[in-house]
Amino acid sequence: MTGWQAQSSALAKAVAATTTVGDTRWLAAVEETPRHVFVPRHYVQRDGDWVAVTAADARWLNAVYADAPLVTELLPDGLGRLSVVSSSTKPALMVRMLDALDVGDGHRVLEIGTGTGYNAALLCHRLGAESVFSVDIGVGLVAAARERLAALGYAPTLVAADGRFGLPGHGRFDRIVATCSVPTVPWAWAEQLTDGGLVLVDVKVGSQAGSLVLLRRYPDRLEGRFLARWAGFMPARDGDVAPSPPPGERAGPVAESVTFVDPDPWTALVPWFLASAGRSPVVGVTRYGPGLDGWRVSAADGSWSEVEPADARGLRVVRQGGPRRIWADVEDAHRVWAGAGRPGWERLGLVVTPDRKHGVWLDDPAAVLRTF
Repeated sequence: MTGWQAQSSALAKAVAATTTVGDTRWLAAVEETPRHVFVPRHYVQRDGDWVAVTAADARWLNAVYADAPLVTELLPDGLGRLSVVSSSTKPALMVRMLDALDVGDGHRVLEIGTGTGYNAALLCHRLGAESVFSVDIGVGLVAAARERLAALGYAPTLVAADGRFGLPGHGRFDRIVATCSVPTVPWAWAEQLTDGGLVLVDVKVGSQAGSLVLLRRYPDRLEGRFLARWAGFMPARDGDVAPSPPPGERAGPVAESVTFVDPDPWTALVPWFLASAGRSPVVGVTRYGPGLDGWRVSAADGSWSEVEPADARGLRVVRQGGPRRIWADVEDAHRVWAGAGRPGWERLGLVVTPDRKHGVWLDDPAAVLRTF
């Protein structure tokens, strides 16, 4: 493959145009790393089916060097449907995360979620392969990433294992970056961080409920703030298989009420996070109805709610059932959020203690809004 340098140079410029980067060596890494080596194939949906795009397709190279995420691995779920289990993250988001880690020369970095190996390649370019460690639960993903990295002369430490346990036996790390989401931050990561070390992870206590948080290692805790811009990753998997589909709703009494709160999580992601923190995780948020203008929310404990479209007054009918009333949690979180001045992610922080307790705070670690 020739001619990719012009494409990668354009990609680096596109990243620089949309992302404030303190360490421009990350932009050099993007420009000098052939992304096409790590994404020889990706998938797109056409007419409801997943279709592979390879070098045989004229659109492949342009797609690989666009500042966009690419689906790279599919596996059947428990219902036999193909489910996305790995992707190549949008390069601008990769750079934003790596820059936020404040990496210094000589730092040892552990990546949770090897994926294609491209992010590990950027780390190798900046730090040298001897300082880069990466783990992924996908055996095939790790094997492929190892070959791709070797083709560029890189031999970082790659391990096929459950990254939620970190990488025991490889000493302490100065930085940990996770490219998968977790409902809670594993304390094993804290135990493998140097004092003052940083971990950047997407904490998602439920579907879309959470974002990237940068935590520093203190003797008795991890603590830090959420990044200002929302981001989301696929959840960590329990095995080298596709995640199970959400559980079905349980039968039982149905309660009906009305609400003025918009059920679309994307209209207010912070209160959606607050509503989910400390509760049975929300595992499904889908549209329903003839015009797909209603919303159905389901939780792992079998609780559920359906919120109809708003009428002319902005009023919506809510039906819900199961062990608890999900919608009451959502409305309470909106009241707390509004009372605090509708804060964005940058005003929220998280503290994690060795007993695995998590506290979400506003502006000051002493001002805890939620615990889980």
